[in-house]
Amino acid sequence: MLLARGGFWRVAEQSAPACEFPPRRIVAIIPARNEAPVVGQAMASLLSQDYAGDVHLFLVDDHSEDGTAAVAERAAGGRLNVIRAGLLPAGWTGKLWAISEALRVVEPLKPDYFLLTDADIVHAPDNLTRLVARAESGGYDLVSLMVRLHCRGFWERLLVPAFVFFFFKLYPPRWVADATRHTAAAAGGCMLIRRDALERIGGIDSIRHEIIDDCALARRVKAAGRVWLGTASDTRSLREYRSWRPIWDMIARCAFAQLGYSAAALVAMVALMIVIYVMPPLLLLSGSLWGALLGGAAWLAMSGAYLPMLRFYRCPAVLAPLLPAIALFYTAATVGSAIQFWRGRGGQWKGRYQAAAS
Repeated sequence: MLLARGGFWRVAEQSAPACEFPPRRIVAIIPARNEAPVVGQAMASLLSQDYAGDVHLFLVDDHSEDGTAAVAERAAGGRLNVIRAGLLPAGWTGKLWAISEALRVVEPLKPDYFLLTDADIVHAPDNLTRLVARAESGGYDLVSLMVRLHCRGFWERLLVPAFVFFFFKLYPPRWVADATRHTAAAAGGCMLIRRDALERIGGIDSIRHEIIDDCALARRVKAAGRVWLGTASDTRSLREYRSWRPIWDMIARCAFAQLGYSAAALVAMVALMIVIYVMPPLLLLSGSLWGALLGGAAWLAMSGAYLPMLRFYRCPAVLAPLLPAIALFYTAATVGSAIQFWRGRGGQWKGRYQAAAS
């Protein structure tokens, strides 16, 4: 894994490419459902961009009950367009339906790019400029950032860096950007996509049922274009995880979907996680000299691979040896995801079950 997964563990923010480009028109679409505590800061950050081209902001209020739209409008001071999403049709996930509602409204604007971003994301002042420069310089159809997740409390420091670590293990950014590889992924909190690329794949309608919509979009785009995935230290999420439970729920919402709702894939995943992460500490305690040496070496290697992510999130290095226990937590949450699906409560997000078993 250290040598043959595209160096996924070498996490670092990439510098913006030096690229001059003509002003590109951007339409930013922000789906929001009960985001009143954070949406004001997100809107303010988008309105403070130093981007030279035209930017039009459209927030889609997805039946919020906490005054999300009013908070956003106050923060934007009249520079925000609010769209009220219609009733969610069968066969659609909530977020994608909200985005499709905005796409229908903004069609006459004919932008060069769409920025698809969440209502809890605070963007660095130069984020739009850097995203467009990356797309223009590399000829990318989809550019996405894994924003810095909220990581301050005990449970966040223990579990959040591992979320990004495991995500990049599944989707090494170097492989995502490599046109010769099939690996495709994006991070839904911050995605910039060319309008013609979205039209070429059949629009958002083509992935309307997907729970992991960002990666589904990236797969569709990469089949006929180019995709780039990176990290950001100064564009960040405001969503807090004050205990282990919200992090568990975040994983359980979509982990079984990642496995294609396959029981066989679930069993294989559990077995591999145990072999890769749990066996090394057990071998160290096995009483066998060679077992202890091999187990210790593997545990040391995985801890070393985890250190760059901990440094990126400014977490203490002492957490690195805890990766086997953290991996067990993620494994258990994935099993929990399967159980939720089998009980008809899959894909739970803000009161909706979007992957209910038939």
